[in-house]
Amino acid sequence: MGFIGTGSIGGTIARLAVAAGHQVVLSNSRGPGSLADTVAELGPRASAAASEEAAAAGDIVVVTVPVTAFPDVPAAPLAGKTVIDTCNYGPERDGHIPELDGTSLTSSELLLRYVPDAMLVKAFNNIYFKHLLSLARPAGATDRSYLPIAGDSAPAKAAAAEFIDSIGYGVVDAGLLADSWRQATGTPVWGTPYGPPSNEMGRPTGAGAIRAALATATRQSHEDSTTTST
Repeated sequence: MGFIGTGSIGGTIARLAVAAGHQVVLSNSRGPGSLADTVAELGPRASAAASEEAAAAGDIVVVTVPVTAFPDVPAAPLAGKTVIDTCNYGPERDGHIPELDGTSLTSSELLLRYVPDAMLVKAFNNIYFKHLLSLARPAGATDRSYLPIAGDSAPAKAAAAEFIDSIGYGVVDAGLLADSWRQATGTPVWGTPYGPPSNEMGRPTGAGAIRAALATATRQSHEDSTTTST
């Protein structure tokens, strides 16, 4: 598993991946040296590298960066690979991005413009990182939680689902990348099914609840939202 970005979500996925027996290669915008403590915590299955090296090393690569960093994601080493996109667009944090302010393009479709030969799968963008860590359950557990995934490549979705299963979650197919707005920030499936952030253990959420939340989503324009810096 390669990681481009190792923030709260990326670091949590890496932690679950190591626990499941995967090798992980981490990267971020500050360079491998800044990840020394994380690598030491994760143990011998973890290493750090430049983003191009992490992208090249991974059979599956997780991209977990701000939307404004999409132009910096290395395209060449991601060609032909399953790439899991965890990113969310928020004008209050990212500033307004004209392509995403309307309702014609999802953030995953924008990322695909920068990595056109990758096989993108949207996943992990709808769950609080502490819930992601605490709700992981083995296959067959009665209280296993589910995550929505969206993508245009059936083989990539299958590969992502297999990985997600290995770290403790089932998946609900949420459609194509063009449909991934249904799991974007502020939609019914974003955060709410798993409980409030104040409950760090979260609430187990089955496939039916995820499907129902996806079905009730309505698409919102960001064109009239106010830009603030955080």
